[in-house]
Amino acid sequence: MSITAEDKTRLMKEYATKDGDTGSPEVQVAILTSRITTLTEHFKVHAKDNHGRRGLLKLVAQRRKLLDYLKAKDHGRYQTLIQRLGIRR
Repeated sequence: MSITAEDKTRLMKEYATKDGDTGSPEVQVAILTSRITTLTEHFKVHAKDNHGRRGLLKLVAQRRKLLDYLKAKDHGRYQTLIQRLGIRR
């Protein structure tokens, strides 16, 4: 249910703000979004997996906190990130 190391590395390279960037909010939100998408697909097949659903809710809350932080610090970066990820309609 987790993402592969190759996917994680690809996301780090794609959303990094500088070389070797692994901890910026953009990278963290991109990785969390990938995990959330994977779990969402899992729940389409396994609707009664309530223990996994709790984990999904924790991931969504963590992503929300990071997005709130980024929005408060730099609204431009926030707008760019949500457009790139397509998480706000």
